Amino acid sequence: MDETKMLHRLRRGDPDALETLMDRYLPYVSTVVWNILRGVLPPEDAEEVVSDVFLAAWEHAAALRPGHLRGWLGTVARNRAKNRLRGAGRARCLEGEGTELPAAEDPTEALLRQERRDLVRRALERFPEAERALLLRYYFHAQSVEEIARTLSLKPATVKTRLRRGRAKLKDYLLKEGYDETSFL
Repeated sequence: MDETKMLHRLRRGDPDALETLMDRYLPYVSTVVWNILRGVLPPEDAEEVVSDVFLAAWEHAAALRPGHLRGWLGTVARNRAKNRLRGAGRARCLEGEGTELPAAEDPTEALLRQERRDLVRRALERFPEAERALLLRYYFHAQSVEEIARTLSLKPATVKTRLRRGRAKLKDYLLKEGYDETSFL
């Protein structure tokens, strides 16, 4: 079922359309939520946030537009996950557990993650503006290939090709800096 048809059926309240939406986007939404809540809140909280995202899609079906769905879901997932973190911090304080923050991650792991982010940022700074913007739109702003193509007046195949070349260029840079592929898993 294509996205336009799925959204049309979702607007009519068709539960099968919601199931199709979840089948298609559950891995993406789960990844966004998990990357924010991982190690801070239990998995049950992440599952609840993911469910909230799809409930929001159901409730706001009239506002959803084809080609913008992935970005909308990603934005809602990030916002709901961050709100859950804030709420968890307030709840701990209200329950009398003091102002203790959730358990921090291993400092060594945090340092390695920051080092990898800095390396990727430095690599992207070397890219020409058009290449960098394309990668940022896709990987950091969660825009779909179709959205990017429409915004930049390009063919979707061109966007896919440029993304593939950008990934290869980024990989080459990272390998030259001494990072192997497993460093980023």
